[in-house]
Amino acid sequence: MKNKIFIVLFLLSIGSFSQEKENYNKVVSEFQTFYNEGNYNAIFNMFNYSMKKALPLKKTQAFFSDLKSKLGKISQVEFNKLKDETHIYKITFAAEVRDVTLHVDGNNKIGGLLVTYHKPDNLPVLERNTTKMILPFKEEWMVFWGGTNKEQNYHVAYENQQFAYDILMVKDGVSFNGDPKNNESYYVFGKDIIAPCDAKVVKVITGVSDNIPGELNPEQLTGNTIILETSNKEYLLFAHLKENSITVREGQFIRQGGLLGKCGNSGNTTEPHLHLSLQNTLDMNIATGAKLYFDRILVNGEIKQDYLPVKGDVIKNRD
Repeated sequence: MKNKIFIVLFLLSIGSFSQEKENYNKVVSEFQTFYNEGNYNAIFNMFNYSMKKALPLKKTQAFFSDLKSKLGKISQVEFNKLKDETHIYKITFAAEVRDVTLHVDGNNKIGGLLVTYHKPDNLPVLERNTTKMILPFKEEWMVFWGGTNKEQNYHVAYENQQFAYDILMVKDGVSFNGDPKNNESYYVFGKDIIAPCDAKVVKVITGVSDNIPGELNPEQLTGNTIILETSNKEYLLFAHLKENSITVREGQFIRQGGLLGKCGNSGNTTEPHLHLSLQNTLDMNIATGAKLYFDRILVNGEIKQDYLPVKGDVIKNRD
């Protein structure tokens, strides 16, 4: 799942610096003026050759028009910090605050521009769970994506969901039996999702239709969603749940093993599965993903303790 509004970002070596450069200040000021005026052609003319090639004029116009319709005009721009030899600005739009990462080349042309959710500097650090967990299902499932490197787990590339799992059920090497365009053909569809620990329900998203397998819903990334908060302030996100299956409500306390809902195919997903991730804060848009270990489970038929499942593992709670 991807949830960042982005244009493109070319990280070029431009030497080290410790504060905002004057040329960046000028470029940002011009960008703010042109954006607020709706002069997206002028913004396009601020791009260097590589940026123009990556984001042609029509795409530039469409991107900024959509951004402005959602966020409104810019009222304030503040230099925030440096990262990877680029400038990061805290930009206050009419609707909300966002971060903009900017690269300006030696000719004072924009070579990279990335718009993301504003991430406060004081968010808690979470490397892994200390709360003991069981698996959030009762039968034997397979880890399709999981682990701590990109080869095992594509989620690692995205800070807010790094180390997340995509888990489903497989028989004879396939995840369905019958018509692949029918959700009911998938072994995992409709299976119970249970609480892996005692926790408080802090967020529920409902009312999202299940996709036809093979189709995506990028407008509602996580689909029907539940987020649990443990007593140790760890946040567990369950995504892509089945429409009308969620049985809990925000503010409710649930015991380990209690029913949360059923596995579905809602949101930005091509087939039924459970997306499960651990994060350091409630808001996925600004979260940093953490490693999720399970206390005592069966992995490929063997008992593993304090284990982080990886791609290809067949996993089940110990009876």
